[in-house]
Amino acid sequence: MTYAIEAQGLRKSFRTHEAVRGVDLAIRQGELFALLGPNGAGKTTTIHMLTTMLRPDGGTARICGRDVVTEAADVRRRISVTGQYAALDESLTGWQNLTLFAGLHGYTRRESRALATELLESFRLTDAGGRAVGMYSGGMRRRLDLAAGILSQPEVMFLDEPTTGLDPQSRQELWEAVRRLVKNGTTVLLTTQYLEEADQLADRIGFIDQGKVIAGGTPEQLKASIRGKTLTIRPGEGTDPADICKLLASEHGLEAHKDEDGQVVKAAIQEAALAYAVIGTLFDHAAAIDDFALSEPTLDDVFFALTAARGKEVAS
Repeated sequence: MTYAIEAQGLRKSFRTHEAVRGVDLAIRQGELFALLGPNGAGKTTTIHMLTTMLRPDGGTARICGRDVVTEAADVRRRISVTGQYAALDESLTGWQNLTLFAGLHGYTRRESRALATELLESFRLTDAGGRAVGMYSGGMRRRLDLAAGILSQPEVMFLDEPTTGLDPQSRQELWEAVRRLVKNGTTVLLTTQYLEEADQLADRIGFIDQGKVIAGGTPEQLKASIRGKTLTIRPGEGTDPADICKLLASEHGLEAHKDEDGQVVKAAIQEAALAYAVIGTLFDHAAAIDDFALSEPTLDDVFFALTAARGKEVAS
């Protein structure tokens, strides 16, 4: 098996804080791998080590067979990095930005012009190519940044939370651009806090928490690891979601949690009969409910189960 990205026991500390605590990765050529985890889990620090921006304190990492420490210059020639903020000149047009980056990568003036035109069309930016980037939306800037990133013809592209702050339509457009990159053979390592994004794009996923990769597999494998179904409850006006969590724990021994917005309660249910009993209990306690549903587990449910289990291990 040929791997585009390999890491064994990768570690990094900042003073007394151990940010990355022995990360292992094996990402195949042409694969889109998503690294998921909460803020402070070690995602960005791992990316910085893999892209030679930080020197590891321990372990090893190789990109396309090149060591990130001893062959850093060779690694940098093979990768491209795109983060949350587009590295573009806002005073120049989209076309001018691309011709500038192409020239920096050694293309002739004629080649740069042709590439800029081709990339604007490929990333659906032709109509905006003559406008200053300062007038672009967030999604358009991010797509232009991706276009600039592939001018070096990278074997591996690192996308560090590239859709943070984008509206749903812009995220969808960026997803399409990323899919095209992978289809053309580029290996992509994506970090994101949007689990739906990983579910839509990734061939495989790794969950990182407290500096360690705690689980990995395809989206389907990870969701199948959560047995049973997920009960989702949307409390009505005057009912605190936290009170529902406590009630489910005290009456049915269920470990419920609130979603990111704090407005929806979720709990893993092994049998449908228990779901009916839970709803009956809520009505018995006069809890207002706007809606409830029983569904297959999502990556959000996997993430909660993994981090909850991890928290118990640390506590013990």
